[in-house]
Amino acid sequence: MESDIDIVRSCFKAFENKDRGALELIIGDEFHFTSPLDNAINREKYFERCWPVSESIESFTFKNLAAAAGRVFVTYESVLRNGKTFRNTEIFEIVRGKVLSIEVYFGWDLPHSATSGNFVAEKMEATPRNRREPDPAYGDGTEA
Repeated sequence: MESDIDIVRSCFKAFENKDRGALELIIGDEFHFTSPLDNAINREKYFERCWPVSESIESFTFKNLAAAAGRVFVTYESVLRNGKTFRNTEIFEIVRGKVLSIEVYFGWDLPHSATSGNFVAEKMEATPRNRREPDPAYGDGTEA
């Protein structure tokens, strides 16, 4: 039986390989997805909104990957086909070998727009600076 971490790795591999069939086997029927722009959307809406992003993905590199109490916490860096890179954190809920929910927290673009030890001299807003407008590099701009 696969570990919860193995299941999450398989999800990211499906995105890298553009293998929707593999992801559909992992995502449970009662699945829901939440991000700063999506509030508990269902499986069908997830595949409609998020799966097209796979076409932009070149690769993922895991920075943090830990499992506890049926959840997997992952921070990753991704390289897009256009060369842009970014970092996100996601929390996966796994029940009986199926992903039942994912929460994604948008990270920052790489390299960081502020120099080391400094900050971006922009007023903080409720909507993250790098996600205000849809960006074709991120599919429809909802997540990467």
